[in-house]
Amino acid sequence: MINKIRSIRSSTRKPNILVIGDLMIDHYITGSASRLSPEAPVPIVNVKNESFTLGGAGNVVQNLVALGAQVTVAGVIGNDTAGVQLIEILSNEGVQTHTIIKDESRPTTVKTRVLAGSHQLVRIDREITDPVSEAIADKLLKELVNYLEKADIVVLSDYNKGLFSSSFTQKLIQEATRYNKRVIIDPKGLNYEKYKGAYIIKPNRKELAEAAQLEKVDSLESLQHAAKIIFKQTGAVYLVVTLSEEGMLILSESGYKLLPVKATEVFDVTGAGDTVLATMAYFIAAGLTIEEAGELANHAAAIVIRQVGSATTTIDEIIQDMKNSTL
Repeated sequence: MINKIRSIRSSTRKPNILVIGDLMIDHYITGSASRLSPEAPVPIVNVKNESFTLGGAGNVVQNLVALGAQVTVAGVIGNDTAGVQLIEILSNEGVQTHTIIKDESRPTTVKTRVLAGSHQLVRIDREITDPVSEAIADKLLKELVNYLEKADIVVLSDYNKGLFSSSFTQKLIQEATRYNKRVIIDPKGLNYEKYKGAYIIKPNRKELAEAAQLEKVDSLESLQHAAKIIFKQTGAVYLVVTLSEEGMLILSESGYKLLPVKATEVFDVTGAGDTVLATMAYFIAAGLTIEEAGELANHAAAIVIRQVGSATTTIDEIIQDMKNSTL
């Protein structure tokens, strides 16, 4: 397997991946809080640092770039300062942004977190999560046609911010299918029927239970039962269920494969789902099987959850992690 990955890394042809998703900015204000405000019983934060990073589908994009993919990203942002900032960060990563549409009627989603040391005091969200207008969705679809043709694989990163209405999601999947492109989806919400025709749907355990309308999914039997319900709704080829510290489960209509977790230490699971999604998309686009891609995604997840905050990993780090786990 390591030799396979090395040959993918040294290949001159990079996997070409189209990411369509909810784009947002993560804004962090960090400082110290040593006294309460005289105006209200709240801490006063003395700001030491402020940073802006990509959130939502942007985290999937950064994971793909770190692996060495050629990425085009599509989505809807506002015609505002945060939107300019988002395009700038993506362009600096070498990502194609021609398929990002500006919508005058909504702001770019910004999540501002105020932290004192490592303690989060408050989160402020600027966003509109109503469905994007049909006109904007049609404009985006029109822009995407050329890029669908060139993509090796299509990734939908749904954060429930209004982009993936049922009709738009179905039009997208149908258009991708017309070009024989496989679609991998990170789902949100309860309506999985809108993902009909996907190649892979990747929920976590909680999302799967909610979508299948089961109280809990805590055993292999209940996972298979929940998967059956989703397969019936969507006709997906595979379900990849992330199971936190237990690893991940790859399910098809005919069977399953459990991939135990590779992490020895867990510091922060933030963004690990995005890493799994990106790693699987990258290696499937590069020609590996879903089982091989899942194995590598497990190693990638193990690397990022040892770090604090959303992190990315590289092929070299995955190779190193594989070597370490066989010692």
